[in-house]
Amino acid sequence: MHRADPARDEHFMRLALHEARRAGEHGDVPVGAVAVRGDEVVGVGRNERELHGDPTAHAEVLALRAAALALGGWRLVDVTVYVTLEPCPMCAGAMQQARVRRCVYGAPDRKVGAAGSVTNLLGDPRLLHRVSVSAGILAAESLAVLHAFFQQRRTP
Repeated sequence: MHRADPARDEHFMRLALHEARRAGEHGDVPVGAVAVRGDEVVGVGRNERELHGDPTAHAEVLALRAAALALGGWRLVDVTVYVTLEPCPMCAGAMQQARVRRCVYGAPDRKVGAAGSVTNLLGDPRLLHRVSVSAGILAAESLAVLHAFFQQRRTP
């Protein structure tokens, strides 16, 4: 198990940022995620809701699906999910159900964030599983990718 290590967290968050940029290339809101066990990336995801017309195709869900396939099961107890934007309630719930150990996110989501900004599903003591959270890792870079995407969409 790895504890919070700023250099390590930044390394994997940069991989998530790469996935976020890829999502923006096909018109999806640029959010990226990577699932990591030990020092190995076991799943990657980027928003693909627009690409596939699938409301559940969030970066985190796709990274969790890929990790479960790679690891041969749904229990991802030794996995950390790095995501560029604070998880929404659906994604936070998916992390809980997968028994993810830790979530590291970049930018807060003040509209639907479920890791402390609007609600805190990941840390709610009433729920069966709690996910450790580290917030604000490369937040400025994560916000810059989002702002550039929305600015480009507003420009004629």
